[in-house]
Amino acid sequence: MTQKTHVKRLGLRLLAACAVLYPAMALSEASPPDVDDVDDTREHYEAREALRKGEVLPLDRIIEVVRKQFQGDIIEIEFERNDGKYVYEIEIIDPSGRVVEVEVDAKTAEILDGEDDD
Repeated sequence: MTQKTHVKRLGLRLLAACAVLYPAMALSEASPPDVDDVDDTREHYEAREALRKGEVLPLDRIIEVVRKQFQGDIIEIEFERNDGKYVYEIEIIDPSGRVVEVEVDAKTAEILDGEDDD
């Protein structure tokens, strides 16, 4: 077999492999997104828009206010609309290991509620 024929066959094999593998890869990428990912994306978009419109304070300002009253590590932050106003729900593990959920008015940084998440 000549080198030219060998190269052609190798090229055809690679082309065939690509034709077989491409649909499988395309299907794996086309799977529906995780519901939590969709919710997170919506939440991020809504928060950005509310900040842009001046309806809420920047998150770093909210965290600054919360840290003055609650010690510990922030483990989760959610942005929601409750009773017609935007709020941040911030979960903190305090130094004793308890999980505390703090609800903060996103426009004024007022602490609305801070309780153990038992």
